[in-house]
Formats: sequence, structure tokens, C-alpha cells
Amino acid sequence: MSIYASLRRIAFILVLCSSLLVVPVSAAGLKFENWIENFRDTALKEGVSATTFDRAFKGIHSPDQWVLDKANYQPEFKASVWQYFDNRIQAGSIQLAKDKKKTLQPWLDKINKQFGVDPNVLLAIWSMESSFGTILDNQVMMRNVVRSLATLAYADPKREKFGRTQLLAVLQSLQNGDLDETHLTGSWAGAMGHTQFIPTSYQAYAVDVDNNGRRDIWNSVPDALGSAANLLAKNGWQSDKTWGYEVTIPTQKLPTEKLTLGEWEKLGVKPADGKTFAHKGDTAELKLLDGRDGPAFLVLKNFQVLKRYNNSDRYALAVGMLADQIGGAGPLTKAWQRPFTPLGINQVVELQSLLKAQGFYNGEIDGKAGSNTRKAIVAFEKSVGMEPQGFPSKEVLEPLRKR
Repeated sequence: MSIYASLRRIAFILVLCSSLLVVPVSAAGLKFENWIENFRDTALKEGVSATTFDRAFKGIHSPDQWVLDKANYQPEFKASVWQYFDNRIQAGSIQLAKDKKKTLQPWLDKINKQFGVDPNVLLAIWSMESSFGTILDNQVMMRNVVRSLATLAYADPKREKFGRTQLLAVLQSLQNGDLDETHLTGSWAGAMGHTQFIPTSYQAYAVDVDNNGRRDIWNSVPDALGSAANLLAKNGWQSDKTWGYEVTIPTQKLPTEKLTLGEWEKLGVKPADGKTFAHKGDTAELKLLDGRDGPAFLVLKNFQVLKRYNNSDRYALAVGMLADQIGGAGPLTKAWQRPFTPLGINQVVELQSLLKAQGFYNGEIDGKAGSNTRKAIVAFEKSVGMEPQGFPSKEVLEPLRKR
């Protein structure tokens, strides 16, 4: 083979490789746009106008990778038990809920009268879902729900059906005037507003509590809390009954099936606060989320109703415990099994102050051990030869005090 033939062959191979590198990127973009066109046909058959569809998808040409990354990480299943609850049941959140309760008392009374749901439960859900609405201003967390749901329907096999169903619900709500472009923001999974309703839940349960003619869970807190109450009520919420009890359990093996509270009591399972069970004929299930050495709970019908909001035992338990503490109950009598000794809010303030004084932390001194505080703790631990764990703990506070 001549040198010229060899060069022509090399050139041909380089061109071929170059084209192979380019084609998948281009094909991926066209693929998503083709998917949108196919879904457009589906939406039009379901009564969505071409004008509404095109308005909703204006400017959307590619899937959102951030959404797919979030879909692969869900704290209900991946965070440790103690970490999940510590991040959600905090003194600051409880106090803020109490302050909100005073401000919103007339609305909460109205909602309670109409739907029969404990206001403390609604405040707990509001805290859990959107930190009392503060995440609605988070430009990273709040995405275009049309793009998010299209991404899930297009690129997440586990959530394809969910994405299509919810996306169609968004388009239908746009079509009938319930929503407009200002309401097309939500979580990675398309949950919207103060109480983070997915679109089908918005269609089914959203209510106009403030009587302004719109079911506005984005801008009206009464509408958002009333909609959450309506969801719980329509799924079987039992008024004037609890979600469950923290309990003490005997050493012997206990049954896994549901029993009445009276039957549990005969087996030696008792309320941890020393009081007695109300409604002893009610059926309850034992939950040991942290094993026999962690806190134990008997959960009732309202616990299962809370799972209609988020089908996770951790979520329902967090809402129940948070609601109880908003209502004045104390913390758990038995602690979660943590790999460290936890700190109170005043000690976290001291921890942050010491970290800041020693050059490890430049955030706010607020008593909340967020990601910046944990990063500062890791930096301190590395500087003194400790195993870097990042826990706001007594084990970190004591050496900080000595420096």
C-alpha cells in the first residue's frame, strides 16, 4: 500500500471516528424532541389544545440532568435513621411552627372546622414539604415542572408512567385555567406550592380556602394548608385521634401483625410517657425503625393516611412526631442510635462560634447544623487528626473548647 493510500485510509478512519463521536449527541437531542412530538399527540387526544401544549413546552429542548440525579437519591431510603429525623425535627422548626400557628390561628380554626384535621399536623407537613415556603424561592431546587416531568417520562424507566400522568395533569390544569405560567415551578418530581402537591393531587384535592376564586397553593398559605387538610380528610383521616404513640416494649418477641391497642397493652407494650392508650379498640401496628434498641412506636389509621402524602414510614413518623412537639409534647423518651453524642441548639451555636473564631467556618451562627457547618467540622477534625465525620457532636465540641 502506497503512502498516499495509507494517508487516505487514516483520513477516512479519522472522519469516521469523528462522525461517530458527534452522532450520539445530536441523536440524543433529536430523540427528546421526537418524544415531545409524540407526547403532543397524546395530549391533544386528551383534550389539551395545541396552543396550551406549545405554550407549556416553549423553550424546552433537552432533559434536565439535575432531575435525574435527584431521582436517584431519596433521603427517605438512603439517609440513616437518626440523620433523617434530626434534619427534620429541630428546635428551630418547632418554634417557627408555633409562631406561624399564632399568626394563622383564624385560618387554622376555619380549616379544622371544615376538614377535621389537627392544625399541628398541617404545620408539620408545611415544615417538611417546603420549610414553610422558603424553598419556593430557591432557584436551584425549584425547576420548570413541565421539563422535570418530561425528563422523568423520557429518561427514567421507573418513573415513566408517573411522569406522563403528572405531565398530562399539568397541561390539563393549564388548559382549564387553574394554572398559568407563573405556577409552573416545582420540585424535581413536579411537586408544587407550599405543601408540594403533585399535579394529580392538585387536581383532586386543592381548595380555595381564602375565597378569591383560585386554588392557589403557591401564594396563599390558607389554600395550601386547606388543600393538605382536604387530601388527608378524603383519604380517611380520623378527627380527634392520634397518628400513634411512642411506646416501651418488653424483652420477649412481639407479633408482627396488627392488634388492638388493648391487646398490645396486655403484651406489655405501653405508652412511653406513662399515660394510657385512648380508644383501646383501635388497631395498631408496631414500628421499630431503628431496631429494638431504638425508639418504638404503635401507629394507627392516621399514620397510614399520612403515607398518602409520601409513602414512607419515616416521612409519616416525622410528621407525627413534629406535630406532637408543635403541640407541646417533649422529645422522644428513647434516643435514636447515633454514632455520636448530639448537641442542643445552644451548644451548636457555641460550636459554630468556635469554628468561626478558629477559621473553619464563615456561615451564620444560627444553631442549625447544615452542610456548611458539617464541612467546617470535617475541616477541623482533619486538622487535629480526628476521623472526619462532620457530626455536630460533643466529641467535636470538647476539643474545640480546648484549642
